[in-house]
Amino acid sequence: MMANPFMARAIDLAIENVRSRRGGPFGAVVVKDGKIIAEAANGVTTANDPTAHAEVLAIRAACAKLGLFELRGCELYTSCEPCPMCLGAIYWARPDRVYFGGSAADASQVGFDDSLIYREITQPHSARRIPMIQLMRDEALETFRAWEHQPNKIPY
Repeated sequence: MMANPFMARAIDLAIENVRSRRGGPFGAVVVKDGKIIAEAANGVTTANDPTAHAEVLAIRAACAKLGLFELRGCELYTSCEPCPMCLGAIYWARPDRVYFGGSAADASQVGFDDSLIYREITQPHSARRIPMIQLMRDEALETFRAWEHQPNKIPY
């Protein structure tokens, strides 16, 4: 099978990140019209930001570059199958497709195991490891009423 230059770049970013001790073994690139428009490596430990996964950082950079909040017409290449958080970000960003290298099972074998999160999502709020407690629902619904009645909102 012929090497894909975009996947190769995502993998190189991940390896460089590990070797330079900047973060975890994950890299991602966003491609539009056959050109890389954004790339990132995992920055969780360097940024002290648990959301600084390669995919999220690449999505943020690509959206900023394009001046858009979505990535229609783009492709995402990531060195590993996206975790649940990144998968959510990917669906909100709406790229045309995602290519990934390693699998979630591969990541799990070296300590990046997302199975707990997938199990937790299916649990009732009160049964989760981090309990989720609903407060002030009626008051919070006002936010949605405000959105519904906003005449010049930008739907997404």
